[in-house]
Amino acid sequence: MSSRVSLRDIPKKNIFRKGDVFVLFGELFGRGYANGLIDEARKTGMTIIGITVGRRDENNALRPLTNEELAQAEINLGGRIINVPLMAGFDLDAPAGEPTPTDLLGNTTLKSWQDDKLDWQHIEKCREAGVRRFKNSLAQVMSELDGMIPDGSNVFFAHTMAGGIPKVKVFLAIANRIYKGQGERFLSSRALLDSDLGKLIIMNFDEVTANTFQYLIEGSAAIRTRVEKTGGQVRYTAYGYHGTEILIDGSYQWQTYTSYTQGYAKMRLERVAESAWAAGIKATVYNCPEIRTNSSDIFVGVELSLFPLLQALKRENGGAWAESQWQACRVLLQEGSTLEGLLQKINDYNASHVMKGFRNFEAWPMDNSRELADLMIGTSDEITQMHKDRKALVTDFLSALVLEGTGPLMFYETSDPAAPVIWLNHDIIAKQLIERHCK
Repeated sequence: MSSRVSLRDIPKKNIFRKGDVFVLFGELFGRGYANGLIDEARKTGMTIIGITVGRRDENNALRPLTNEELAQAEINLGGRIINVPLMAGFDLDAPAGEPTPTDLLGNTTLKSWQDDKLDWQHIEKCREAGVRRFKNSLAQVMSELDGMIPDGSNVFFAHTMAGGIPKVKVFLAIANRIYKGQGERFLSSRALLDSDLGKLIIMNFDEVTANTFQYLIEGSAAIRTRVEKTGGQVRYTAYGYHGTEILIDGSYQWQTYTSYTQGYAKMRLERVAESAWAAGIKATVYNCPEIRTNSSDIFVGVELSLFPLLQALKRENGGAWAESQWQACRVLLQEGSTLEGLLQKINDYNASHVMKGFRNFEAWPMDNSRELADLMIGTSDEITQMHKDRKALVTDFLSALVLEGTGPLMFYETSDPAAPVIWLNHDIIAKQLIERHCK
């Protein structure tokens, strides 16, 4: 993809109404992007239905939720959960009696991982076993779901599955060097991608993040046909990441976090939506801004793109409310540190020749470099040290604002989406927040 469709105006249309059905295709853990969609669905009076990825027992066998786990999960969701395990990926799958990919990585060490080789024929058998398991469970979920969706109702399927890193200890050490390493501790992301370990991770990312969207669209075909024949409409959404436009030197410019290894799977996710769209199915991937989450914290520097949102709030005429957001951020900084000084660091960072070289949309996702790591991680550390408390950061505050803005944008745009892939940049996030708080 060499062009971008960005949402510039706040969507107003809404086909969804009380009694329609919202299906969360991915389990809800903590507070994240999915909550914004659920909040809008609840306000509209939709019936909320979720799934579970299941849990692993002491032998790593996949099981449904216990009664207690199910009850808690349904409280978290605010709806009913279909208790059939839909764990994506194949890192813990294998033909009966044979080793899983995770087993094969058991002897991998920090010294050997770049040279260790995998049996790709066996890996493919494991992948096939994982896909077969997932699709069989998906068929059970869809059979149960079919009886929960009335004829003629509108259905909103929200795909939230992502990830796929095998649970092997050595990867944490590798990731710390790729995503957090500076100087002598720096490790090139290309070294990971060229290794068998990296190739396996990319395959598993594809299965978890992208292929499950395809399986969802295919698996719900009978529901979609029935609903549409009886006057309803079906929509599909998924969460993407492919860089974000933020204010740089006075204008909204595309930039990205490097190196985002999952980027290959996110592009595959986009292609799934494009293929569905070409077949007349309204499936849309929303590329959302960078935020801080439990899972993103390994990517030191991903949060640096959040700070210019403060400037966007003023740029989009946020007035007194925008100023109050600035003030809320000011009080998080140490005495002697100013928000203006912090933003100047970000401006200098984005203006550097290093960062300009990585604002290459056509080359995304690019490999990292030692120069990039030293600048990005160093800037991140400097800004963190400006705070009173490392557990109360400006980026936490701004992440919550982004989550608040994306929910309604995705929910209402999905009624009549403009394209299979849409970017939500800082301009539209700011406009949405200002409309909610100032009008």
